[in-house]
Amino acid sequence: MELLSNAPAHATVPDRYVFPPEKRVAMQLDHNLACKIKANIHGGRALLSDNGQRRSQVASEIIAAGKEFGFFQVVNHGMGDDAVQAFRAAAAAFFALPAEEKLPYCSYDMSKRFRLATSTSYDGGETRYWRDYIKFSCYPASDYNVRSWPSKPVEFAPRLVEYCEAVQELARTLLGLVAEGLGLDSDFFAGEHSSGDTNMSINYYPPCPDPTVTMGLPAHCDRYLLTLLSQADVAGLQARYGGRWLLVCPVPGAFVVNFGHQMEIITNGLLACVEHRAITNSSAARMSVATHVQPTEGCLIMPAPELVDEATHPAKYREFLFSEFLEAYDAADASREDALGPFKTNHD
Repeated sequence: MELLSNAPAHATVPDRYVFPPEKRVAMQLDHNLACKIKANIHGGRALLSDNGQRRSQVASEIIAAGKEFGFFQVVNHGMGDDAVQAFRAAAAAFFALPAEEKLPYCSYDMSKRFRLATSTSYDGGETRYWRDYIKFSCYPASDYNVRSWPSKPVEFAPRLVEYCEAVQELARTLLGLVAEGLGLDSDFFAGEHSSGDTNMSINYYPPCPDPTVTMGLPAHCDRYLLTLLSQADVAGLQARYGGRWLLVCPVPGAFVVNFGHQMEIITNGLLACVEHRAITNSSAARMSVATHVQPTEGCLIMPAPELVDEATHPAKYREFLFSEFLEAYDAADASREDALGPFKTNHD
């Protein structure tokens, strides 16, 4: 497998990474509009025990940002910067390992518990995306999950455990706030809705000599319930908004949060799963760490009864097991409509 991270600095873009003009990213962005997506939600562990006006206000802000953008950024979240930076450094050290030490993890087999690959499974063997990545189950730190993690760098596993425990706590807080903002019980998303193995995708985008002809990731929606992303200080994430693409501007110390397909279905379309993609840049390597919270495979997914009114807001989706959705998503090849289509009712 030919990894971008194995090569020295690239002087030119190899032909296999060059997209035809009609598929290239438009680089002209309205900066003022792009930065509107910085909907910062001030949280922190205090919100866990705060049942008053402040918690209600934060819940309302999350719902408002989710309805408008499908994305928001969390600051003052109570997660120590040391834990974030320590794991990011360990992940960067993994990509910097010699090629022969990474080789045992290289695989396009999506059944592998820990796999390192390049581009994406959606490239169809055609033009490649400017990206290396690792995917694996990161939480809980069970023996089954841990034994698939890499032994080098030695700090990878302990830093991962610390990071994931903190992110999982943050996810629980956010899901409670989302539920309350929708008028549901605060523990609505606890249990099967969010207790499947948490997956992690770590994406590495090296500097690209010509970002105008490449892409980092195609437009897609997440199959999960909730995604929390650490993108540090290098921009590259774009979200679809009002028929155009907006750059999600990095905010120091923030986590970018977006809703997955399961959230859209459970909220009966109130909180949409928004398409997003990654672009490249020529000046700096970018690494994003995405943590995906998901249901158990046997979880029954359906619109929350409290958010359905047969007269004014009928159910847009039928009941199904999460395992059924996973099969449909894999067959949809990153298409939002093809993934959701089999589960829609005639009320949409």
